[in-house]
This record gives sequence, C-alpha cells and structure tokens, in this order.
Amino acid sequence: MSLEELNDDVSTTYSDLGDELSISLDRETRNELALLSSALGPDESDELVRRAIHMLFQSAVETGNLDFHLRSGYDVTYDEYLSGMTYEEMTGGDQYPAMDDERRYQF
Repeated sequence: MSLEELNDDVSTTYSDLGDELSISLDRETRNELALLSSALGPDESDELVRRAIHMLFQSAVETGNLDFHLRSGYDVTYDEYLSGMTYEEMTGGDQYPAMDDERRYQF
C-alpha cells in the first residue's frame, strides 16, 4: 500500500462517517461514560466521546502506535501523511536509478 491509498481510505472513511455516528455501548462502556458524564458534567455525552477520540489519537501519535500501524498497512508514517510525500520523495532518494548489485564492482 502507499500514501495515495492511505489518502483514499481516509477520505472514504471520513465521508462514510457522515455527520452522525451512532454506536452501541456494552455495559462496561456505558457505566464508564455515565460516571464521566456525572463527574465532568458536559452539556451532552457526545462531547465526552469527542474528547475520548482526541485523547486516543494523541496517545497513538505520541507513543508511535499510529506510525507502527500506518507503516504496517500503508508503508508510510504520520509525518509522511501530513506532508503528502514520503521521506524518499522529500530527500530526493527516489530520483536516482536503482543500483545493479551484480555489476556494481565490475570494471
């Protein structure tokens, strides 16, 4: 996979999510959400879900977990995704022809 495929997948998923996202909660998650809602007092419980997504995203970026999964699935990192080009493209490493190792040291 590549950076272009990642961009396509993100765009597709973004449009599939739409403006509303309905989810079903298991008993433990419902209990935790109820406790957080009571303690933090947001206007709507949707706000806590948004905060949770932001926290999960930030944690995945900071720990390198997001880069690991992006590298495994798309062979890119989050920085490459943000810049829109791979490190090889940034450094010009993709502009040189491939080395022919069999003929490399022949005179």
